[in-house]
Amino acid sequence: MKTSYGIILILLLSGMLFFSCKSDKPISPFGALPSEDQTKWQQLEYYMFIHFGPNTFTDVEWGDGKEDPKVFNPTGVDCRQWASTAKAAGMKGIIITAKHHDGFCLWPSKYSTHTVRESPWKDGKGDILKELSDACREYDLKFGVYLSPWDQNHPAYGTPEYNQVFANTLDEVLSGYGEVFEQWFDGANGEGHSGKKQTYDWNLFHETVYRNQPHAIIFSDVGPGCRWMGNERGIAGETNWSTINIDGFEPGRNAPPSEILNSGEQGGKAWVPAETDVSIRPGWFYSPSTDDKVKTVDELMDIYYTSVGRNSNLLLNVPPDRRGRIHPADSIRLMEFRTAREEAFRKDLTVSAKAKSSETRNGQQYKTSNVLDNDYNTYWASGDDKTAPALEITFEKVTTFNRLLLQEYIPLGQRVYSFSVKYWDDAKSDWSLLSDATTIGYKRILRFPAITSNKIKIEFNALACVAISTIGVYKAQEQLSAPTVERDKSGMVTIKCKSPDPAIYYTTDGKEPAISSDKYEKPFPLAQGGVVKAIALVEDGSRKSETVTVNYDIAPAKWTIVSPGTNGAENSIDSNSRTSAKIGQNEALVVDLGESIALKGFSYTPAANVQAANVSRYDLYVSMDGKAWEKVKNNAIFSNIKNNPVVQNVLFDKVINGRYLKFYPVELTNKSEAYVIAELGIITR
Repeated sequence: MKTSYGIILILLLSGMLFFSCKSDKPISPFGALPSEDQTKWQQLEYYMFIHFGPNTFTDVEWGDGKEDPKVFNPTGVDCRQWASTAKAAGMKGIIITAKHHDGFCLWPSKYSTHTVRESPWKDGKGDILKELSDACREYDLKFGVYLSPWDQNHPAYGTPEYNQVFANTLDEVLSGYGEVFEQWFDGANGEGHSGKKQTYDWNLFHETVYRNQPHAIIFSDVGPGCRWMGNERGIAGETNWSTINIDGFEPGRNAPPSEILNSGEQGGKAWVPAETDVSIRPGWFYSPSTDDKVKTVDELMDIYYTSVGRNSNLLLNVPPDRRGRIHPADSIRLMEFRTAREEAFRKDLTVSAKAKSSETRNGQQYKTSNVLDNDYNTYWASGDDKTAPALEITFEKVTTFNRLLLQEYIPLGQRVYSFSVKYWDDAKSDWSLLSDATTIGYKRILRFPAITSNKIKIEFNALACVAISTIGVYKAQEQLSAPTVERDKSGMVTIKCKSPDPAIYYTTDGKEPAISSDKYEKPFPLAQGGVVKAIALVEDGSRKSETVTVNYDIAPAKWTIVSPGTNGAENSIDSNSRTSAKIGQNEALVVDLGESIALKGFSYTPAANVQAANVSRYDLYVSMDGKAWEKVKNNAIFSNIKNNPVVQNVLFDKVINGRYLKFYPVELTNKSEAYVIAELGIITR
């Protein structure tokens, strides 16, 4: 009996030991999940967009398909230069506009007569797609293509037959140039030659993509691989779910609202992560007039934090110039941008830190220290019923930091809907709140003023048990901000800098500013226009900002509103783009310039908001006396202004003398009883 009892006791103790060491059951995936291809795509993070075609040579954003293919004649196309630049910039791939809305094909398509074959470039024997796909393979970059379904040149557009034509075009590209990592679509849809709009067969288009490129990620407003995030300014939502409901929607006019695209939807049935597309210049295609308007490092870093740092991939457009090469201004800025990123995240301050959590799932594979091992495929997890755990990181010594990076292990789904970050405050002997935030997803980066402490605590709130892959803490050097230059209605120029106490130097003669230039002390007059270049410098010369260049025409000091009498209409000529006028949709804006002026063109500044009712089509009139009007622009279009509401500069066919301008809206970007205009300007220089 004693022997039997002893054996039973040993077996019971052994069983208890076995069960106490046994891991919790494996984590169940939660909600919609990424495919393996989507996970790999998200890990690319940053790649190049290339807009190149006839628009490069015509100074328009959207060609109309009527341009002579002979305008496409770059003098020195070098796709290896594009690829080497992208590689040196830290990008992982290139997506090119193989066919834009004008229908011009950058390869000799047998389904079009509007291609490089009909251009003088390489005597019609060139193929941009072949040269670029070869260059991408040489530089170990992913290759992607953008083919617009809108085709303003093809005679079949607007007929049922066109869908098969477009599918054939897709088939031609996707079968002829090797692996394609992303197929980029938009929903642009205009009238065809018959005056009818095309009804796109998206099922046919998607089937064609997947038949040729089964691993390709399809981009559009609703994916299905990845989605547009609702604007072209580089700003994903502070809340950004990779899940969204796409049933009943399609690209273009029938897409979900931009605010939904920007933030995704908690509990969405489809995994369609965000991609942030933005251009390094004001427009998408190259224009010589924007050589001095390349985004600053400050602006690019802001975009990085609001795209990659908000659970989105960054697709940065860098348009080749008329030679067919990336302009030096762009390439230099790309290298400066890479340096700024690398310096910001060079040293992870958690290298010698210790992590502990309030709740950890049983099993070594889920241990808390996994968040500090710099391996995305390991993660800390809480138990199934523990959806509000806390994680504490203690540094080896008191540390100063201003960046926090977090990653969820997304193959198991996106789980965290909010979190708080606290730091240990020695002065209070207690925790102090540093930041509150919402979603994490693949990657979230928080910026905040520098804090000095020996430990932080992160408190999570999740829809299911957490699965946190990575946490990093960094001390980024704050950039010396570039100055901002503004001019008021009277023509007085003010220059400011958001960095504390820098010295600002400027020029008005076109020369580059330096410490030997005029130092900015107070506003100065520039009523007749000119070029202002400004730079911020630390007095010891150790740091300087990029140069900012602003071109001004005649200030509206003498201008008055003739009509409408709407209160606030004067905001359209106050030289302040942050204010705007709302004018009835059937009312013209009439401005008295105060004197006769030789006009080369005009400018329209829309409200910088994709939800605003900006003007997309318009008529423009000029008059000497405000009675007899000459119609200068008839049913003209501001290309892409709905998605990219930036200043529109329009040149006339000839110089016109006039004292009065009449601007009449024909079509708005959004339905409204009133249109918005931030500024109306003139071009005389």
